[in-house]
Amino acid sequence: MHSFPAGSANSPYTTRIHPALASFVDEVCGTLARLCAYLMTLALMAICGTALWHHLPDVTAIETSPKTWSQAGRTAPAFAVSQLIFPGKTETYEVFRHPEGGRKDVFRWSGIGGTPVAELEIYRPGEEIDQVGSAAGYLAARMDPAGTRELEAAGIVDSKFGPVTLFRRVGGTEAARACLRFYRHVDEPKFRLSGWSCLGEDLPARRTAIGCVLNRLILLTAGNDAKLTELFAHAEVRRSDCATSGAPLLSADWVTGADNPHLRGAL
Repeated sequence: MHSFPAGSANSPYTTRIHPALASFVDEVCGTLARLCAYLMTLALMAICGTALWHHLPDVTAIETSPKTWSQAGRTAPAFAVSQLIFPGKTETYEVFRHPEGGRKDVFRWSGIGGTPVAELEIYRPGEEIDQVGSAAGYLAARMDPAGTRELEAAGIVDSKFGPVTLFRRVGGTEAARACLRFYRHVDEPKFRLSGWSCLGEDLPARRTAIGCVLNRLILLTAGNDAKLTELFAHAEVRRSDCATSGAPLLSADWVTGADNPHLRGAL
């Protein structure tokens, strides 16, 4: 009796089917992995887009916000004023910078109880637009931001930087008009001195105090500004000692007198 040989486990059909199934499974797994990675990438892009969208208003506000002055706390002083002209007064010195390159060095003096008695601002403009307008309007805004008091001319006082225009409040009692404002603009180099002073018992004494402040102003450092150095060098030649004889005053005619020139009217 003939016996039939059992089929071999390693038949050619079996060896051809298993590799095909394995390849199909690998392809499906790879496709699913790529699909998951794609979906995760889309989700991450959506999250980043949402975050940027919520942050966009802040960025726009920063870009469109006006460039303003800010205090430069660690900037070294560029100017100094002799302490001898303000005995017993407290002095503060602040530096303000503009993003376009401008710089303001501000001296403030206060008396007993911290009451402000005088202020001096040295302005060196950069590329910013200097919206000063009139000298009287700028000085009025310095002491009266509400702009409720107008100023009138109060004569001219001489200084080592040349003639300085003085202003005072229009009308009111003598006590209300006690503080004098001053303004001096130099074209080359661009340089401006302005401020106010309430020191002195009468108008001549207040004029003298302003002249002394400007005559005792010295330059500590000009950086790379050679024209500023030259300006102060020439000014020192004109400087007079106001410790004994008072600040130099121009002759008191109808232009430089202490009172407002009536022919010219209020400024």
